Amino acid sequence: MRLITRIAPDVGWLPVSFTNVYFIGRPGGRWIVVDSGLPGRAREIVAAAEARFGSGSRPEAIVLTHGHLDHAGSALALAETWAAPIYAHHLELPFLSGKSLYPPADPTVGGATAFLSRFLPRRFRDFGDRLHELHQHKIPGATGWQWLVTPGHSPGHICLFRNSDRILLTGDALITVDMDSWSGLLAAKPKLFGPPAPFTIDWDQARTSLHELAKLRPNIVGPGHGTPISDPDLPERLEEFVQRFRAPRRGRYVPRPARTDENGIVDLPPAPFDPVPFATAAGLFCAGVALGAGYFDDKNRRR
Repeated sequence: MRLITRIAPDVGWLPVSFTNVYFIGRPGGRWIVVDSGLPGRAREIVAAAEARFGSGSRPEAIVLTHGHLDHAGSALALAETWAAPIYAHHLELPFLSGKSLYPPADPTVGGATAFLSRFLPRRFRDFGDRLHELHQHKIPGATGWQWLVTPGHSPGHICLFRNSDRILLTGDALITVDMDSWSGLLAAKPKLFGPPAPFTIDWDQARTSLHELAKLRPNIVGPGHGTPISDPDLPERLEEFVQRFRAPRRGRYVPRPARTDENGIVDLPPAPFDPVPFATAAGLFCAGVALGAGYFDDKNRRR
């Protein structure tokens, strides 16, 4: 069983597959969970939570930075196990209440995650009466913390910040692993990167959100993907990164964003031509022809 690692006296980090789950609070007191990983990981998260907070302990809330499958996939299972509410920004609610699908991923933006996004399912999800809207920039069950809306990667994406020690949990607005590179996914040393490209639906908003995060001058960054960073020069590194940040050169949402509202998708830019499925099909066809020709050639030689 993987144990929770402390990144501050009352903040714990649990990598679950390739997504991070965070725990805010101390054993014996109130605590909350931030994000929930992919579907099917609830048992692993509950076991880690019980190892830190005690058997039978329950969180005050499950807070989602956003509702993408890799961050909210186990939220309902956890909420039912713990009888806990799930909180998200109101612009995320239509995608978590069965009203709408998220805007589709953009595989044409290029890179490792973009390639893999072709195989991820799109399904309606409904968290029912477990789902609640965040209010007044306060985090239920986490005194001293506030949430900040940081759209771009998703319509109602939020980050969590505590001013007293300048800890920042960034979801997918800012990550520390290059998810757009195959080699970057295996890199050991964390570096600063923008949001995962194929799922980012508004690059102007994503850039603005990064600038807002840099203004906070955090001492610790806990990303949604990658290892937390707490270097002494982190504020300066973040400011330098943000000044250099640029949107991808191509992609569905680069020239024009997706538009959404409290009911879900309003408008989508047209999908660019994606050559990969056709190239894959053509490759499989040619391989089939070659294998078939070899089979018949071998059969003829035996006659």
